[in-house]
Amino acid sequence: MTPNPLTGVAFHWLGGLASASFYVPYRGVKRWSWEIYWLTGGIVSWLVAPWFLASLQTRDLLGVLSAAPTPALVWPIVFGVLWGFGGLTYGLTMRYLGLSLGMAVVLGLCTVFGTLIPPIFQGDFASKLLDTPSGNIILLGLAITLAGIIVVALAGAAKDRAVSAEEKAAAVAEFDFRRGVWVAVFSGIMSSCFAFGLAAGEPIKALSAAAGTGPLWTGLPVLCLVMFGGLLTNAAWCAYLIVRNRSAGEWFGRVAADENSPAGASTTADRPTPFEPAYLGDSTVTPGKPPLARNFLLCAVAGAAWYFQFFFYTMGESQMGRFGFSSWTLHMASIIIFGTLWGFAFREWRAAAPRVRATVWSGVALLVGATVVIGYGNMLGA
Repeated sequence: MTPNPLTGVAFHWLGGLASASFYVPYRGVKRWSWEIYWLTGGIVSWLVAPWFLASLQTRDLLGVLSAAPTPALVWPIVFGVLWGFGGLTYGLTMRYLGLSLGMAVVLGLCTVFGTLIPPIFQGDFASKLLDTPSGNIILLGLAITLAGIIVVALAGAAKDRAVSAEEKAAAVAEFDFRRGVWVAVFSGIMSSCFAFGLAAGEPIKALSAAAGTGPLWTGLPVLCLVMFGGLLTNAAWCAYLIVRNRSAGEWFGRVAADENSPAGASTTADRPTPFEPAYLGDSTVTPGKPPLARNFLLCAVAGAAWYFQFFFYTMGESQMGRFGFSSWTLHMASIIIFGTLWGFAFREWRAAAPRVRATVWSGVALLVGATVVIGYGNMLGA
């Protein structure tokens, strides 16, 4: 099957849409603490979906993994654990910066680290990027991507200066630009480890292809390992919160109540914890039992959407030819684009001046243009 970079770009956009949208179902979860619905959705995205779809779409999944060299098995899990820290602080960034600005800053850093470090680490940075016209075009696309991210971040800083404290709280309850940027730096560095995990699993992709798996699906076994690493980090933190908040009973319909408040008057969802995106779920929790069927369904949808970003990512990467490393840039840019659209849909920018909103859209336009430029560079390379 001949790689088709334009098809690859389309897959990356689907993955970006899934990633930018996965938080949305969590907004409908009622009377569950953050650690309960985050872990419920996470079990679907980090464990159930990867292994289920890999078993359907690949040949001899267990045989391929058992034949893989030990480093190709260990390093994807290790990088997945580090990526898990990025995911936790990613939620904290959304808490301080909001959906659109938070995504732009965090994912911009992911773009830089996740795109440039793998070819540097593999020793073919010059041959891929500096010595060919197609590589130079991809570098131009990267520069445009960074410009778009900077423009969106400048819009966020302008919003922070111009909007009153009351207006900030109405859009993002705990908006704090300075703190959010520092958290975003850590999250961006850690989140980029996902790309390193995929690169470390390249021998497994080759074994899967040799076993008869089609080119679109050879990356799925590696996803099982990286996502498992992310599960370890997130499950450990959620388990700590569940023990601390005594919230495990919420899975079975128990009303979560603060020990110093009347039953049902306040839940752990009312008091944000570290790494908790405060805008998710109920901001004002009303008395009553949680709607279990609804909550489990919404968490399953959110978890599936979170996984499908990487499902489509591996499909897109398989179509990018020898410039598959630029897949990370396309993926990150598309998430920022769709995340910004969701931010406007949730009226996070309603108090910003028209000039500031126009700046945001200018940044998004640069990101759209960057994906076109990078896609064209990959097409020339293929």
